[in-house]
Amino acid sequence: MSEFIWALGLMSGTSLDGIDAALIKTDGESVSELGPSLTLPYEKSLHDTLHEAVHERGDIARVEREMTLAHAQAVRVLLAQAGVKAREVGVIGFHGQTIAHRPKEGITRQIGDGALLARETGIDVVNDFRSNDVCHGGQGAPLVPLYHAALVADGHTKPLAVLNIGGVSNVTYIAEEIVLAFDTGPGNAPLNDWMRLCAGKALDEGGQAAIRGRVHQRMVERWLANPFFDKVPPKSLDRNDFPISDIAGLSLEDGAATLTAFIARSIARAVEHFPSLPNQWFITGGGRHNPVLMGMLTALLKDISPVEAMGWDGDALEAQAFAYLAVRSRCGLPLSLPTTTGVSRAVTGGAFYPAARALSA
Repeated sequence: MSEFIWALGLMSGTSLDGIDAALIKTDGESVSELGPSLTLPYEKSLHDTLHEAVHERGDIARVEREMTLAHAQAVRVLLAQAGVKAREVGVIGFHGQTIAHRPKEGITRQIGDGALLARETGIDVVNDFRSNDVCHGGQGAPLVPLYHAALVADGHTKPLAVLNIGGVSNVTYIAEEIVLAFDTGPGNAPLNDWMRLCAGKALDEGGQAAIRGRVHQRMVERWLANPFFDKVPPKSLDRNDFPISDIAGLSLEDGAATLTAFIARSIARAVEHFPSLPNQWFITGGGRHNPVLMGMLTALLKDISPVEAMGWDGDALEAQAFAYLAVRSRCGLPLSLPTTTGVSRAVTGGAFYPAARALSA
């Protein structure tokens, strides 16, 4: 077994709300300590250019540099708040920003300059977590399930499901001898895009638009007829696979209500692909802050709780996961399994940028 080290994870999700940064102590197999974390919101100008990038528009090289420097600042702020020196951190897990994910075409692309981040922070960096999985026939997503499994290794009644409602929603089903994972359908991304388009807002805060709207059930049923939902997992989506142009003409409130209902209904369909029903669902990601969405999920799934019920921090969980995966990468341990991404065999991954080499470049 490797020694336990401090690792720092960085995550910028498809919701584009900012950078999550978190410290954990791990040996790449188990986690001995969860350290401090923070969220650093993107400045509006960077948020806007990233929004263009995730639609594969604009100057991608320029926005990659800008977002990498923003991640370096998040590292500095977290270390200062935690009272931790850079030399005390063994590695940074840098997810980067996904701008294209088309698994049917064997494409997944995350921007983020690992060498630049290593130079800026003086800490070794692992990034490009998904490419090796795709090269071996995997979907490249989701990658967080092995971290979920590590956290629930002992002391939790199984089977259980951990649902992440980020830009795309994905679930990890954990039983005694299986970890199964897949994207369930859209998450916050189309709802956020709708609010941005119709109201100039980043999100439907508190579900205030959805609660005033009427769900257009015919549209929800039309979306749910997509073959994706019948497809046997593992499977994954791009944030743009269900475009909001489908509901052009609806009011702000009706569009928000319809999208929220679709997110909830698509998540509920995940149980069709579980070996057995989970005893409980634990919800992470930004979607757990939306009371309208959570109310719909409660009606559909019954036993749901935010991950805070297990003592986890749902705002830090994905960043923690990439810290964990960075250490696994350095140890040559698998990052994905046939049951989590559809990869042909358990594979490791990640590109390594040592700080010493980067600093001398």
